Amino acid sequence: MKITKYGHSCLLVEEKGVRLLFDPGEYSKVPDALINLDAIIITHEHKDHFVSEKVASILGRCPDAQVITNGSVGRKLTERGVPFQELLGGRGQGIKIGEVEIEGEGELHALLHQEWPQCANVGYRIAKRFYHPGDSLEMPSFPVEILALPVAGPWTTIGMSVEFAIAVKPKVAIPIHEGILRVPGTVHALPREVLPKHGIDVCILEDNTSVSF
Repeated sequence: MKITKYGHSCLLVEEKGVRLLFDPGEYSKVPDALINLDAIIITHEHKDHFVSEKVASILGRCPDAQVITNGSVGRKLTERGVPFQELLGGRGQGIKIGEVEIEGEGELHALLHQEWPQCANVGYRIAKRFYHPGDSLEMPSFPVEILALPVAGPWTTIGMSVEFAIAVKPKVAIPIHEGILRVPGTVHALPREVLPKHGIDVCILEDNTSVSF
């Protein structure tokens, strides 16, 4: 499995010849040269994860790619005439592209405030190895080998994120969701210090860099 980071929470996951792009939002830097995608996967509707114009632009280069997401994002896509496939969490659903299985997990965005409604948020596990939770620290119901770990945001603290990783117990954690920070690396120190003590390797990906597992 090869994982490339394009900023914030936008990751390209390549497995067994299948190419999946996660969360191309306003802080992502998806190269114009990126082509031959099999799917765009969107965890939720917030602009740092989903910009409809950006999705439409990518689909213009990758016309055979499908969009996998939840219903709330799907309604926004429908307004632009973009078809989508709904994949929700916790209902035994799954989608297979080639030899790669995609499973949904969870239902809601992490709570920001009791007076602020929680939007739909579905995390996705790829090939029973990699898990992108979107904006949620809800414990997944399945084992995770490679965890995309949100480390910054108005709905979490770095301490909460580290505790989430310890609970999930992946082999590897890849920090994400730090594109909102002026200096993203400031939230990498604690995971790098603490998580290896719990048997979790921390893989820091700069934008436009890749790692293979």
